[in-house]
Amino acid sequence: MIQLLFMVIFSEMAVIMVLSFKTPFRKLVIMGLDRLKRGRGPVVVKTVAGTVFVVMVSSVYSMMEIQKRWVGDDGPVSSTDQVLMVRHLLEATLMGATIFLALMIDRLHHYIRELRIRRKTMDAVKKQGQGSNDKKPDGFDKVKSLEEEVMTLREKLKQLESDMEAKTKQINAAEVNTVALRKQSEGLLLEYDRLLEENESLRGQLQSLDRKLSRSDSKKNL
Repeated sequence: MIQLLFMVIFSEMAVIMVLSFKTPFRKLVIMGLDRLKRGRGPVVVKTVAGTVFVVMVSSVYSMMEIQKRWVGDDGPVSSTDQVLMVRHLLEATLMGATIFLALMIDRLHHYIRELRIRRKTMDAVKKQGQGSNDKKPDGFDKVKSLEEEVMTLREKLKQLESDMEAKTKQINAAEVNTVALRKQSEGLLLEYDRLLEENESLRGQLQSLDRKLSRSDSKKNL
C-alpha cells in the first residue's frame, strides 16, 4: 500500500507540473480532467477520496491506541509497537498528502477553465466591437459602451491573472511541502527497515534461548 501511495503522489505532482506550465500536454490533461468530471466520474472520485480519508483516520486511531499503551505500560516499549507506530505514521502522512494534492489539482483545473472562458468572452466582445465600427459609423454611443465593457473585461482578466499567479505560488509551496514529506517518508522507511532487522535479531535470540532452556530441561530430566 505504501508503494501505491508513493505512485499516486508522484502522479499528482506530475499533473500539477503539467497544469502549471503551458505545454502541449496541458490541453490533454485538461481534456482528461473535463471528462473525469462528467457522468459518474465525480461520484467515483468522491468515493475513493472518502475511502482514503477513512483509512487515514483508522491509521491515526491506531497510532493513538499504541501511544496509550506506551503511556499505560511501565516497562520498555516493544519493538513491534515501534514498527507499527512508524508504519501507521507513514501511511497517514502519505494519504494526507494524496488528498491535499488532489484538492490542489481540482482547484487549479477550475481556475484554468475560468480563465479560458473569460478570454473567449473578451475576444468575442472585441470582434463584436470591430464589426459595429465597420457597419455602423454613426453608432458612436454603442461603440463606446462596448469599449467600456472591453476595459471592464480586461480588468477582470488582470484580476484573474493575479489570482492565477497567487495560486501558482501556493502550488509551488505545496510542491516544496511534498518534497519535504517525501524525504521524511524515506527516513521513516529506513527507520522501519532498521526496526525490522532488530525485531528479527531479537526473535533469533529468543529462539536460541528457548533452545538452550529446552536442552537444559531435557538434561535435568535425564
